[in-house]
Amino acid sequence: MKFATLSVNNQPVVAKVDENQKAYIPLLAGKEAISDMSWLIEGFEDLRAKIADGPAIPFASATLLAPIPRPRRNILCVGKNYFDHAQEFARSGYDSSASSAADAVPKAPIIFTKMPEAVVATGTRIGFPDKTSSQLDYEAELGVIIGKAGLGISKAEAMKHVFGYVIINDLTERQIQAEHKQWFLGKSFETSCPMGPWIATADDVDEKNLEVQCRVNDELRQNANTRDLIFDIPTLIETISRGMRLMPGDIIATGTPVGVGIGFSPPRFLQSNDRVDITITGLGKLSNTIA
Repeated sequence: MKFATLSVNNQPVVAKVDENQKAYIPLLAGKEAISDMSWLIEGFEDLRAKIADGPAIPFASATLLAPIPRPRRNILCVGKNYFDHAQEFARSGYDSSASSAADAVPKAPIIFTKMPEAVVATGTRIGFPDKTSSQLDYEAELGVIIGKAGLGISKAEAMKHVFGYVIINDLTERQIQAEHKQWFLGKSFETSCPMGPWIATADDVDEKNLEVQCRVNDELRQNANTRDLIFDIPTLIETISRGMRLMPGDIIATGTPVGVGIGFSPPRFLQSNDRVDITITGLGKLSNTIA
């Protein structure tokens, strides 16, 4: 199944997605429309047999919001999780986590976060942190949505804790990232986490074989497959849950493949009015224009 959050008459509505009919089907708990995706995720196992479908309504009559418009906690992000991207990042001169090509590929997952307020929907105009910044870069990523809480989760049990998957653009201001060494400020500013257009549940996706593509103004920049991840999803869940309890609705951005703007010589940073389109197999298209 695919679930989206939409704005209908200025009110949030959680709905199933019918891609073929280009329609959404509001979800009802009793006679009331469900309005909170986090609430649905948290209680999904108990709710799924009780949820009723409303009438199918054309997408044109509503506005897509981010599937989880404001996550309850920071988005958990993974740095340098594709081999070729780790190498291109080390060569770029922006990588404070590696001193040479010899240690470009991390031996353990690199984890940082983005604030919940960074999340915006497909179709939202996205922008720079401030007027002094000019090195805005795109990063197409598979996002993992946690559905079941857990602390100290083993790799063998990890996939039982996954609710579904979503597309994320880990938008990055490279100059700020380089200046501050630690990545939070360069990656966690307003509009820096486009997410959407919807969540596909885990039983609807083969997470080990998903094509990840990013286009800028229709030019293909990134083209990879999740089978090329350095650290797979069970490893990431085991690593992150070692010292913190993962909660329903938590989001893990699994890292970006080769082809980001700093990988070119000279770098190809995003400019005003550029359009960034990210597609992942079965997850639709996340599309945003630079303000």
